[in-house]
Formats: sequence, C-alpha cells, structure tokens
Amino acid sequence: MAAERGGCSLEAVPLPPEVRESLAELELELSEGDITQKGYEKKRAKLLARYIPLIQGVDPSLQAENRVSGSSQATATGVKQQKSRSNNSRDERFRSDVHTEAVQAALAKYKERKMPMPSKRRSVLVHSSVETYTPPDTSSASEDEGSLRRQGRITSTPFQSHSNVEPWLNRVIQGSSTSSSASSTSSHPGGKPAAASNTATVTAAATVLADLMAHTQLGVPVNSRVSSKIQQLLNTLKRPKRPPLKEFFVDDFEELLEVQQPDPNQPKPEGNQMNVLKGEPLGMVTNWPPSLLAALQRWGTTQPKAPCLTALDTTGKAIYTLTYGKLWSRSLKLAYTLLNRLTTKNEPLLKPGDRVALVFPNSDPVMFMVAFYGCLLAELIPVPIEVPLTRKDAGSQQIGFLLGSCGVTLALTTDACQKGLPKAQTGEVVTFKGWPRLMWFVIDGKHLAKPAKDWHPQVRDASAEIAYIEYKTSKEGSTVGITVSHASMLAHCHALTQACGYSEAETLTNVLDFKRDAGLWHGVLTSVMNRMHVISIPYALMKVNPLSWIQKVCSYKARVAVVKSRDMHWSLLAQRDQRDVSLSSLRMLLVADGANPWSISSCDAFLNVFQSRGLRPEVICPCASSSEALTVAIRRPPELGGPPPGKAVLSMNCLSFGVIRVDTEEKLSVLTVQDVGQIMPGANVCVVKVDGTPYLCKADEVGEICVNSGATGMAYFGLLGITKNVFEAIPVTAAGVPVSDQPFTRTGLLGFVGPDYLVFVVGKLDGLMTVSGRRHNADDVVATALAVEPMKFVYRGR
Repeated sequence: MAAERGGCSLEAVPLPPEVRESLAELELELSEGDITQKGYEKKRAKLLARYIPLIQGVDPSLQAENRVSGSSQATATGVKQQKSRSNNSRDERFRSDVHTEAVQAALAKYKERKMPMPSKRRSVLVHSSVETYTPPDTSSASEDEGSLRRQGRITSTPFQSHSNVEPWLNRVIQGSSTSSSASSTSSHPGGKPAAASNTATVTAAATVLADLMAHTQLGVPVNSRVSSKIQQLLNTLKRPKRPPLKEFFVDDFEELLEVQQPDPNQPKPEGNQMNVLKGEPLGMVTNWPPSLLAALQRWGTTQPKAPCLTALDTTGKAIYTLTYGKLWSRSLKLAYTLLNRLTTKNEPLLKPGDRVALVFPNSDPVMFMVAFYGCLLAELIPVPIEVPLTRKDAGSQQIGFLLGSCGVTLALTTDACQKGLPKAQTGEVVTFKGWPRLMWFVIDGKHLAKPAKDWHPQVRDASAEIAYIEYKTSKEGSTVGITVSHASMLAHCHALTQACGYSEAETLTNVLDFKRDAGLWHGVLTSVMNRMHVISIPYALMKVNPLSWIQKVCSYKARVAVVKSRDMHWSLLAQRDQRDVSLSSLRMLLVADGANPWSISSCDAFLNVFQSRGLRPEVICPCASSSEALTVAIRRPPELGGPPPGKAVLSMNCLSFGVIRVDTEEKLSVLTVQDVGQIMPGANVCVVKVDGTPYLCKADEVGEICVNSGATGMAYFGLLGITKNVFEAIPVTAAGVPVSDQPFTRTGLLGFVGPDYLVFVVGKLDGLMTVSGRRHNADDVVATALAVEPMKFVYRGR
C-alpha cells in the first residue's frame, strides 16, 4: 500500500479532513498519470511531514519547511506533466471496479442536473461551477514537474455546482473504469485486478467526493486544480457556437451601440426619373480610314516628311522629331523582326494575339510610339507599363501579376532603359518580384532587321479583336488590365476628333503620360488619325520648369494643349519668372482631370492670371473620363456649338445624402463644381443608383454615370466576374424594365446631368466613404484644402 510505503499506517495518525482530501486527490492524480511517482512521493511527504515524525526517504529540510509554512501549504498542488512510467511503480488503489462502484454509490442521489463534457483531466470533478470560475493566468503556469500552481478560490451558488457535476462524474467514472480496469489488469501478472486490497481506500475517496459536493453546495470554497488550458476548453464548450450579433458592438462601457436610424428630416430626391441621354450622332467622313493602321499607312506613304512627334530633353530643347515616314518604316521593321527573327527551338517566339509588355520611360515617347504601332502591325497586343524601379518595388509587383495573367513572355524596351534596370550576376535583367520570367528585347535601330521585299503586313479593317491592354490600379492597390478592341479604338478616335474639332496638321502640346489615359488617346492615337504634330513635354522638365508647356505653346503656336489641373497650378507659381509668353494661339485647353472637384479653383486662378496674355475664357475645356469607359464628356468651345460653361454651388449636407440642392457661395458648407461638358458623340448616358440593382436615378439625385457606346473598353482581361458587373450593366426603370437591350459600362464617376444636358461630376466611386449612412468623397477633402487660399498653403500640388 502507498500509505505503508511511506513508513507507517495512516489509520494510526489523526489527520485533518483537508489533509485527507489532498491525499485522496494526490492518489487520483497518480493513478491517472497526471503526476510522476517521484513527484507523488515528494508531495505526499510534504503533506504528512507535520503529522508523522518518521517518514522514510524524506529530506529533513522539507519537514522543517512544512513546520514553518503551516497548514496553508497542505493544499498546494503541482503542475501536471504527463510522462510514461513503468507499470511496476504505479499505485493501483484507484484502478479497480470497486472504485467505480463506490463513487457511483456515493453520488447516487445527484442524478438530476447536467454539466459540459469532461476533458482529459478528471480532477476537474472537484471544481465548483464553471459559471462562476475565472480562468487562471496562463502566463504564470509552468509545465515543469514539482512547481506549484496558483490556487484559485471560488464560491459557488447552491444547487448550481452539484447539478452540473453529477452527470459529468458518471461519464468520467464510466470512462475511467474501463481504462483503469484495463491498466490494472495489464499491470499485474496473471491479469488479476487488485480490487480487494483497495476497498477501504476507494470508499474513503467516495466519501471525500461526497463531502466535497456538500461543501460546494453550501458555498464553501474549493481548491482549484484545473489547468488553464483545460479551463479554457471548458469555457469554449459552454459558450454558444456563434455569439449574438449585438455582442460584436459593445463599447468600453459595456453599453450596446444602437443602430443609427435614418433621420426622418433628411433631404430626399423629389424630381422625376431621368431618361437616357443621347449624344449627337457621329458624323460621316468620306475619306475616314477603316482603321488606325490604315491611317498610319496613308500618312507614312503620302506625307512621309510631315512631323508626327517632337521629343524634348530635361532642358526643354527639342532632341528629335519623328516624321510619319519614319514612324511607318520603323514600325514595319519592328513588326517583321518580332514575327520572323525571334525564335525559340526553331519555332517563332510570338504568334498573332500574344501580349507584349512595353517598358519605356516617360522621357522617350518616340521609341514608345514605334513599339506600340510595331506591335499593332505584327498583330500583337501591346501592354504598356511603368519602368520598374527596384527588384522588390511594391507597385511593380501588381504589374507583375497583370503580366502573368496576360501570359506575357516578352518585354520591349530601349538600350538606355535596359542599362538602368537591375541586373543579375549573369548580366541579364533580374526577374522582378511577382513578375513572370521575361525575355527582354531592345528595339533600337541596330537591333531591327530590314523586312524582306516580299513581306507586307496585313492592314485589316477595325475589328472586335483586342488592340491593346491598358492597366488600371484600384484604391486597394490591385492592378487590372482593360482590353480595348480595334473597333473601339477607331470609334474613340472618331468621337474625339468630332468633339474637339481636330484637323490635319494641327499642333498639340501634351503634358500627360503618353502610355495611358488621355495622354495616350490624344497624343498617340487620335493625333496619328488626323496627322497632327505632337509636342511631348516630359515630366522631368515640368519639375525643373513648370512654365515649359506654356513656352512650347507659344513657340510652336500650338492650337491644343492637354494638361491636368496640377500643371496649371504649378505654372501659376512660376509665372512671375516669365512675362513674354502668349496663349492667344490656343483654341482648346483640355483639362484632363476636370472631373475632380478641386480643378475649378485651378482653372479660375489660371484664367485670372493668363487672360491678360491672350487666354480666352471659352478655351478652357474640362473633360471626364475613366479607364473602363474611356472619354465620357468634354466641354466644347463655342465655335463647335457648345453651350455656355456651367457652374453649380451645391449643399454638401444634401450631397452627403445623394441629393442635389443649390445653395449660395457665401456659406462654407457648399461645394462648387464645374461642368465637364456634354457627352461624347454617338454615346448614350444614364445615371443609376450606386448600390444594388442599377435603377435609374431621379433628376435631382447623385448616382453613377453609365455609358453605352462603341468607344468604350471591352473587359477586364481574364476576370469574367467583375467584367460582367462593370461592362455589362443593364439599367432599369423604377418598374424594373430595362432601358435598353444594349449593355452599359459603369464609369466609376458619381454625378448628375444638369441644365443644357451638361454633365457634372462630384466624386468617384473609388473615393466614396459612407459614414453613418451619409456619403463623403476623398476628393472633397482635397477640394476643401485647396479652397482655403491654396497659394498660401499648397506648394506645387502637395
């Protein structure tokens, strides 16, 4: 017997009830493997040190420690550590069927209540209700053998603990009886359980358990021996699987946040439901080419010396002028080389329809133009992208994802640009993070082959095949590719030519990025369609000399300038340095970001300064566009039949509810916006509700502008799901009737149609912020900052 192994019989020593209780529980821990034999003997000796003077194998220092610490140390327990032990060193008194029967008899009267399923550690039997238990601090717990566990003292409500413990005890007893019997049998040779010798001890243990439940029922504190992990599991099991929704909205003061109800006095739209707005029809042109490539072929062969593009260096000096003849011949060489000289394993590297990346800096529009039209002639699909700065550039990682989804394997660049790219030890361009493995090809003249005499490109009519892919970065940072077909590209050039009144041999100054958006549409595509001469202003030159574009307008007598409001703002800061300039040659100053609310302040300030230098008010023409719908609206000059410019002073409070209400400029809580002109020729436009089904908005309601036209993008490359939502929207009336059998394209622009069918834009869907049911836009923050005397607070657009 374990008591006899200690040196004397426990029956001869009068022990307090709490010591006997601790001994019984210690025996139970040993029997279940929660403590080693050595740990059991050490703790048992510490418990009995005060009552048995002669204990075999006990360190005298332990006896002294126990005499000093008193009876409060009698209930201290150790941290569990499960280890395998030899069968011949285990105490077998709690491993018999007698143990099961005795405990069941002692608890027979508690068969009415329930408790959570038991965990692995059975000593949880002696705990009171988990309803009032606070889990111990896991950070103070230790798994080392012999360490002391922090004691938790709890008080239980009557009829709460025993009602939950009893069914749990039955399950524990039934489960432990099987394992205990099996262990007991296997630990004795011959397979006979040591039941008879354990009867007295089992009966005592049952009595201790019964007394323990009685103490719990009476509210007497009970020592806690449940590990923190076990208790955490119990707390998890007793909680519902999914907490009520209201529990997610509890503030620091444990008060529920009430769901804000709509204000009954908030403004609501009162106008009639708007109708689909139809633009002017596209005019018929007798000599209009059947495709953009046909136009290039015409000008390259009939007007080879006509200037097409002039590039400037960072000092503003013209370094090269590309003629239409050179553009045609170089594009032919590149197309022939791409199709016939690039091979892999004796097979052509490229075939018609493959996507090719164009990697050119903003300072080299000439080579970009050659690469773009060379790809079109080779029936390849150009994908213009930015030059990656570093190997792990965060922005270029998203570009790499786009290239991978497009299946791009070849990148075109220049010799100077390639030298600036990071290299591997082999001397090749490194594989940028997130990019597919690319082959880099330099398109400088010495690397191009002269086409064979019998080789001629197929200049087809505009079709629904993809012409190019333009990238777009969303507010989340993801990059998608928008496909534009040959037919859409041609129709867009036609619509821009009609809306802007472009004519042959006009000079256009382009300050924008020529690889995308309005810079590409006006400075690379529509200009070639009309044999225009483009003066490309590099961004690096604008940083050094913000007046450079005005100087080039004056020196080249440019008729059209394509800028952004930031360029107008920068020129205001530097205009005192230059007085001998004139803008009288301009017939159209196209403001590409005229849809931004802050653009009106730049336009007004620019007009006030430069009106004395030949700038006419009607020349300023804001426009609205999106990557998906291309150009949405442009303000026309009076000579092209456009109505007078419009300006709207709107209540920002009403705008936050999506309602249009005119206010006065004297108030601070107003937003002044300018019109972006009329919709494009050949287009149909409507305004639909932002959320849910695209119902038509009322006349005094703000919504998302949608366009149906042959001059819009086709799809997001490889993304069918969001393509259907954006490019195949079907607006419906309040009765649910579709307004057209043709799909509309969502522009992402928030606005309305005002008097004279002028389009007003008050924000973008990407910048929309909804707070407590009210809509705010990120652009309004910028507009507010600029409205407070921007010359004093904002320097160079910061």
